[in-house]
Formats: sequence, C-alpha cells, structure tokens
Amino acid sequence: MQQKDIAVLAARYADEKKAENVRLLDLNGLSSLCDYIVLATVTSKPHLEAVEDEISTQLKKIGVYKLNRDGGESMIWRVSDYGSFLVHIMTQEARDFYALDKIFSFATELNYKKPKAAKKTAAKKTSAKKAAVKKSASKTAAKKTTAKKTAAKKPARTAAKKTTKTAKKPAAKKSAKKVSK
Repeated sequence: MQQKDIAVLAARYADEKKAENVRLLDLNGLSSLCDYIVLATVTSKPHLEAVEDEISTQLKKIGVYKLNRDGGESMIWRVSDYGSFLVHIMTQEARDFYALDKIFSFATELNYKKPKAAKKTAAKKTSAKKAAVKKSASKTAAKKTTAKKTAAKKPARTAAKKTTKTAKKPAAKKSAKKVSK
C-alpha cells in the first residue's frame, strides 16, 4: 500500500469519528518534513482521544505504526508521526491560533472521501422501487385476504344476529304484592 493511500485512510478514520474540517494536504516534494499532513478538528479532550485512538488502532491493523507522538496529555493538540505523513488533531481554538492551514497553504488538498459510484446509486434506487412495489403488492394481497375472510364471516354473523332477535325473551316476573289490612 502506498503512503498516500495510508494517509487517505487516516483522514477517513478521523472523519468517521466525527472530526470536523478534516483536510489531507499533499506536501510531496515541497517539504523535507513529510509528504502528507492530515489536519482534523475535535470538540473536546475525549473527542481528541477517540479520534487519535481510532486512527492508531485502524492503522495498526494494516501494519502501520506511529514513529513518534507529541502532545502527551494535551487537551488541545496532538501530533502523530507516521514517517511519511503527520496527523494533527486539535481543537478549533488551537487550529485558529497555530494556523497550520495558512502555514501549509502552498500544499495541494487531496480528496480523502470514497468516491460515490453512479451505478451503485442507480442500483439502490431500482432496488428501493422494487421493495416499494413488493410492499404495496403485499398490502394489497393482505387487504384481499382480509376482505375474503370478512365476507366469509358475514353470513355467520347475520344468522347469529337473526336468531338472537327472534328468540323469545323470558317474561319479567311481577313481584308486586298487595298489602291488605
């Protein structure tokens, strides 16, 4: 796997952990420091730790390890050095103050997001339409089945009602007693 591809993965992992304003900058041939820089903004120290851990854990799975880490227990900025690229994770205040976006303004920004295939989108729309048609057909079939069951039960119900109406009700007993003196 090329270093650019690994830097792209690092940016994606930051984005998946809800880091904001994630940027992947290409410094290849422009800097002796590294070839790529990932910049990501977080909202809090726990968020900073979660993004850093996610990137580190996922890259370890493919055999890519940090060479160095700076920022220790900092609540605002951490830097992970992977050799050919650096990952800067910081709060918005730190990003504004240190202005790395301006410092590396000469770099080319790369797209790290997965390309959306038009074929997949069309296939999803087609399958969604098929599902809607199936759902509609099953509702129609259910209504027909219910109508048939109701039609079959109606004569039995009307017959039961007729027998109830025609049955004689027992006469009420008169319990009036005459009191004589």
